[in-house]
Amino acid sequence: MSADFNETRVPTTDWQAYRGVLSRRVFAFLIDYAIIALLWIPAAVVVFFLGILTFGLGFFLYPALFAIVAMLYFGLTMGGPSQASAGMNVMGLALARVDGRPVDFLTAIVHLVLFWIGNALLTPFIVLVGLFTDRSRLLHDLLLGTVMVRRDRY
Repeated sequence: MSADFNETRVPTTDWQAYRGVLSRRVFAFLIDYAIIALLWIPAAVVVFFLGILTFGLGFFLYPALFAIVAMLYFGLTMGGPSQASAGMNVMGLALARVDGRPVDFLTAIVHLVLFWIGNALLTPFIVLVGLFTDRSRLLHDLLLGTVMVRRDRY
């Protein structure tokens, strides 16, 4: 896939592009959250010094810091040229929109927030949704009009 953000790329209808996507998504999730946990450490140090500089006001960022780091991580990676996070790249996955437009920063963040809401309400059933939908789409994929595809078949 080229780095041209104006390129229209409609996901394929070939069933092999979606074979094994659910198991790959689980492992990509584990890899991504390990990376986010590692990124959270330097962010926590920055917030600590920010808290000292602002006479304690910066410390109010700590409760939301993990969410902020995760949103920036997924917004910049999934909304970037590769249309995939680091874990998705390792597992050979990419996120695509069904209308063919590239995933932007805001769509990637909304995708993440809908995933969190779905996990809070439906855990562990969120993965089971993918067993019964076309192209192994999860609930947040259906709501946003996105699909996870294997990069080698896309």
